[in-house]
Amino acid sequence: MQKDSPTGLLIVYTGDGKGKTTAALGMCVRAVGYNWNICLIQFVKGSWKYGELKGLKRLEPNVELHVIGEGFVGIIDDNKSFDEHREAAKNGLALALEKIKSGKYQLVILDELNVACSLGLVTPEELEEIVAARPSELSLVITGRGATDWLKEKADLVTEMKEIKHPYQKGILAQKGVDW
Repeated sequence: MQKDSPTGLLIVYTGDGKGKTTAALGMCVRAVGYNWNICLIQFVKGSWKYGELKGLKRLEPNVELHVIGEGFVGIIDDNKSFDEHREAAKNGLALALEKIKSGKYQLVILDELNVACSLGLVTPEELEEIVAARPSELSLVITGRGATDWLKEKADLVTEMKEIKHPYQKGILAQKGVDW
């Protein structure tokens, strides 16, 4: 049943399985269908080029994408200092607060923010500030492994992706168009 006045939700996609960003992007596509304005800020993933970047461009002007991460921290060719990663996360937090408070969007997605928190790039207090800034009519989606207990308790919807089986276990590498 649909209400007359919109109620925003705090939604968390977490867990060790695949599909957290994909679930958020599915919401993004659905929201574009209703002509919503969406802001997507990606933490951590910054240096890689992947299909969702090209796909989201096709959803402009409704979707605004900001890739602020400096890449995966401490793995896969990371040659940046922790301070550089932390600075990128701080810039992302400032941008997120600006977008959340702007009144321009119906949906804001903070992709991999949970990972930024678990890596220490974002403090628990900074996460709490982001969540507290959300107006009641805005839906806020936070993705990434390792969501804090505090965030899961605060959220209206929490989905935990659980890996049952993965192609990598059979030696199958990530696939273009499916994984990236």
